[in-house]
Amino acid sequence: MLTLNAQKRETFGKKLEGARKDGKLPVVIYGPKEDASSYFVDTKEFNKVYREAGESTVIEFKTEAGDHDVLIKETDHNPISGEVIHVDFYVIEKGKKVEVEVPLVFEGESPAVENLAGILVKVIHDLPIEAMPKDLPHDIKVDISALVDFDSQITVADLVVPAGVTVLIDATEVVALVTEAKEEPVEAEPIDISTIEVEKKGKKDEEGAEAKEGEDKTAE
Repeated sequence: MLTLNAQKRETFGKKLEGARKDGKLPVVIYGPKEDASSYFVDTKEFNKVYREAGESTVIEFKTEAGDHDVLIKETDHNPISGEVIHVDFYVIEKGKKVEVEVPLVFEGESPAVENLAGILVKVIHDLPIEAMPKDLPHDIKVDISALVDFDSQITVADLVVPAGVTVLIDATEVVALVTEAKEEPVEAEPIDISTIEVEKKGKKDEEGAEAKEGEDKTAE
């Protein structure tokens, strides 16, 4: 099991900026039977765990007061750098199932995309499931090689779900399909009628002037 070492936190608000510069990440843990508590964890250590765990893998959260099995519930990011600046952890009740959303990983090649120039449409990206903490998968694979033409679909019922995992949405829900690429219609540029009228009028005036000039020469 992945682990994180935590230290009790007494710093809040604007004072956290200095702690972040020192490599400390402010976090909060809470649960159905656990009051919210504030801690620091090492930022580099968290980033490593986050890459491996995501939000659907149980992490052992170690504190001086005791250890907790937790899930990453929510992460706040710096809007400019994208770095994680705060994390909420959810404490799991021992012996009880938990509900999480597991990411879907699309694998393989679709004949409809490769041979028919179709466009892969991923309808569902995360699958809501329920399971005991020990049975939680890191992700669930989706084999898109089953999409052989534009009538093919992959539904929730087609997914290979690990034992002990219950999917919380209807089995008929579409996970992925392939659509036909359509050419963008070429729109004709609008015609400026006023310009045409001006051009016609100008031509008429020009012809009238030429005719009058001819009459004047005849009169001479």
